[in-house]
Amino acid sequence: DEEEDYMSDLFIKQDVRPGLPMVRRMKEAIQKEEKQKEANEKNRQKSLKEEEKERRDLVLKSALGHENKGFALLQKMGYKSGQALGKSGEGIVEPIPLNIKTGRSGLGHEELKKRKAEEKLENYRQKLHMKEQANEQAADQFRVRFKNKQEERKMEGDLRKSQRACQQLDTQKDIDVPKETWYWLEPEEEDKKDEEDKEDECTSSDLNVSEKLHILTAYLREEHFYCIWCGTTYEDYEDLSSNCPGDSAADHD
Repeated sequence: DEEEDYMSDLFIKQDVRPGLPMVRRMKEAIQKEEKQKEANEKNRQKSLKEEEKERRDLVLKSALGHENKGFALLQKMGYKSGQALGKSGEGIVEPIPLNIKTGRSGLGHEELKKRKAEEKLENYRQKLHMKEQANEQAADQFRVRFKNKQEERKMEGDLRKSQRACQQLDTQKDIDVPKETWYWLEPEEEDKKDEEDKEDECTSSDLNVSEKLHILTAYLREEHFYCIWCGTTYEDYEDLSSNCPGDSAADHD
């Protein structure tokens, strides 16, 4: 054989990309496999059940002919194809469809299975609904607790502010001892506490922050004509009553 001319057009037109022969062989193998599957499907012998099902479907799809005895009797009685049954034509037009049972389960098994599936689905929906309600309730409770916590912190800050103002105003009037121990801010460190102080602490602990704030606000207004919310000391109670909006932060908003 003559050697190939590497300068000829025939050699240049050849596709010499790397890996291309492998791709071609894979495509050819896949096509060959698909053709073999199609041939096997055509040559495969159908089972008795499949043939019976095909014949049954073919018969059920075809309309009743004159060879059917029931149809022939209806025609003798004046029935025409496509006409509804009954004297006034209020009956059915098509025959009642057949419900052919192919499985080995007992009668009513499919209905029972369907009912159980529906009950299971309904139970799942109820559980999902209850879970969503529980999540919403937990979220609402968290929001309420968070809001209460914020309000409590704000109230504690207002109480400390009122205690500080009460201590300053009492000191200006040469009052050395507060009317109640909690009217003033407690010192950070106390070396000794007598029994009387302990009793006062027990009494004050019975009041919550809101009650303490309300009592202390009233004391500042009546004793010093001072409004903690306005931050103003008035000349007398009449001046305070006429110029101060109220005795709480909500009244001053």
